[in-house]
Amino acid sequence: MSRARSITLPIVLLVIAAALIATTVQFTAMFSGPPPWFRPVPVARVAEALRTGQVPESVHGIEVARIAEDRFGRSEEQPAPRRDAAIAALIPAPAGEVQGYYQFPPHDPDGDLRGSFSVGRRDGAGWVVVSTAAPPTFTGWHFRRLAGMVLTLAVLSVLAWLVAGRISRPIRKLAEAATRARLGARPAIPHGGPREVRELAEAVEAMQDRILQQAEGRTAMLAAIAHDLGTPLSRIAFWVEQLPEEARDRAAADIDEMRAMLGAVLRFTRDDRSRAPHARLDLGSLIESLSDDLSAAGMPVEVDLGPRVVVEGDPVALRRLFTNLVENAVRYGDRARLCWSVSGGWAEVLVEDEGPGFPAGRAEALFAPFVRGETSRNRATGGTGLGLAIVRSIAEAHGGEVRLENRDAGGGRVRVRLPLD
Repeated sequence: MSRARSITLPIVLLVIAAALIATTVQFTAMFSGPPPWFRPVPVARVAEALRTGQVPESVHGIEVARIAEDRFGRSEEQPAPRRDAAIAALIPAPAGEVQGYYQFPPHDPDGDLRGSFSVGRRDGAGWVVVSTAAPPTFTGWHFRRLAGMVLTLAVLSVLAWLVAGRISRPIRKLAEAATRARLGARPAIPHGGPREVRELAEAVEAMQDRILQQAEGRTAMLAAIAHDLGTPLSRIAFWVEQLPEEARDRAAADIDEMRAMLGAVLRFTRDDRSRAPHARLDLGSLIESLSDDLSAAGMPVEVDLGPRVVVEGDPVALRRLFTNLVENAVRYGDRARLCWSVSGGWAEVLVEDEGPGFPAGRAEALFAPFVRGETSRNRATGGTGLGLAIVRSIAEAHGGEVRLENRDAGGGRVRVRLPLD
């Protein structure tokens, strides 16, 4: 781990590279030339334009117009009599016939004209005016600057995407591994990436080991207690036989209920501690077979056939999952109806009943072990409270999820989602 680079290094390198690229592009654009308007114009060319009334071929960025008004020029331009006299001498024309306004009045009257200007020569009742042309909205210079900015943005975006992907990829793999962690299944924790991510992976792995060891220890203790309680129950059953008949029958029923609860606890702990290897199976065929078996046993079960669905899982565990749901639907809702569909890489199975539905605000609590929707302790109306806990445990072991809902038309609905193979 000591040789792994810090996560800070690629971030710093990205910032430096971004600054260098942006600076290089800006300097390149700066030295590619000034904007194409208001370039220096020789005084002789302005005099030539005033004399001929036309723009010389070698000059760009100026225009010639004839106006009748005595006022011309832009607000930012100022008069410069010495410049006017120099232009008049080059025409040649009397000094009083030339009048100009200049953005930058020059120190050298014979030097080039810079910035905007408007110079007029009186021509009869009007003026011949030579002025800088209005700057264009979009020129090749603008295009080069814009193209440089877009190219810089594209390059920096690609670099940022690559660096961010390299940083986030090991974190995402670590999160996926942590999500798959279940009792009895310890996914390998990836240790790649920068030094900080590797340290986080080691901490997550150690935490996962501690949590799973504690959970397995509690599950083993629960299984041992449930198993050992069978012996004193057998002794109690022996002494119960000596009670009067009415009391004996009630005591025997309670003992049978306790044995059923202990059996459910043992099955629950066994399912949590040992998982069979997963194999590819047709989920629709499994549900149809289960429905036929339960219908033959006298349960009111209906199945609406759906598309072919192939998942990877333990057929025995999945059969038990749907058996528990069907038995709950029949016990609390008189009958069960199953259907399934496929959407977005998931197989979705619905188990519906015609009962009172699930208690408002308690749907999530029903997945906890020994919590029942029917609050009485009557075995005729409720089970041990482990059915839904087993259902969720099996679904999560297959990478899926379970939700409890109430139907708009009345009754309950259990939605089971499993990933497609």
